[in-house]
Amino acid sequence: MKRTIELAAQEPSHTALPAEHSIRPACEGDLPSVFELLRPFVEQRKVLRRTRAEITAMLLTGFVAELAGEVIGFSAVEIYSKKLSEIQCLTVNPEHQGKGIGGALVRHCVELARQRGVMEVMAISASEKFLHDLGFDYALPDQKRALFFQLRSRDEVYRELEQLGE
Repeated sequence: MKRTIELAAQEPSHTALPAEHSIRPACEGDLPSVFELLRPFVEQRKVLRRTRAEITAMLLTGFVAELAGEVIGFSAVEIYSKKLSEIQCLTVNPEHQGKGIGGALVRHCVELARQRGVMEVMAISASEKFLHDLGFDYALPDQKRALFFQLRSRDEVYRELEQLGE
């Protein structure tokens, strides 16, 4: 099944995607390329490690950026409810960063959430400025950061997943 997304607003010229690049809905055939794209980001602990099943599920609401048929970027939006969705696994090959690709991927995810009737899209990133430039802001007046309570170590969970073959 082919999905199409129409962006509601024209991208400003300073964030327009270079003509030779394209963004399209992800498909199951992108799984190997997305895994390879994510690998260095996972190794550097910039992106959480995901199982094959998790990434396969993300492909249903994900987008890839391509250059000459090569996947050079990926992002997905997980829709939790009509109130909230989250941008996940935003990655762009380092050789292609700074060209508006990440912003274009985020805008496609936001538009998909908008089409599904979601109230808010959340994004967690090390680059606050990047998200602010795309229109993200704190949801509550005094909110500064998302806080997490870690129940288990990531290394422990990753070892467990490896033993399970995921």
